[in-house]
Amino acid sequence: MTTPKAPAADPIDPKLIRKLADILKETELTEIEVEQGELKIRVARQLTAAASVSYVPQAAAPVAAPAAAPVAPPASDPAPAAAPAVAKDAIKSPMVGTVYMAPQPGAAAFIKVGDKVKQGQTLLIIEAMKTMNPIPSPREGVVAQILVSDSQPVEFGEPLVVFE
Repeated sequence: MTTPKAPAADPIDPKLIRKLADILKETELTEIEVEQGELKIRVARQLTAAASVSYVPQAAAPVAAPAAAPVAPPASDPAPAAAPAVAKDAIKSPMVGTVYMAPQPGAAAFIKVGDKVKQGQTLLIIEAMKTMNPIPSPREGVVAQILVSDSQPVEFGEPLVVFE
């Protein structure tokens, strides 16, 4: 004799969702999607100014800027003297992707040189794995340089924008 089938358990595993959320937090990604058979789970989070503040120490952490300073005085060129400022004061890319300077093609750029920006204001977008990630300003300031152009590929840690 066959026994009646028990109703299928809930196919959504709360432990899996929590694990995916932890991965988002640890990797600073904004979205992750998992597919198993017919089950598809997408977990996404919204970046806030507080999230960008935690990134600021990472941007200032590289020791490359002090190493570049001794190189600049022997050259005695004004251009190399600006290089340490770029490394020190630059907002750096938190991921590998493609930079977009405007919210959509043909729209005005988020920022231009000379603009005053507020903490949390979107500076540009980096597309990574078909996900648009707004890059918020970690602090207030005036845009001194924009080091990337629209549709340019960028690497993790690459300088994007410099404030005065």
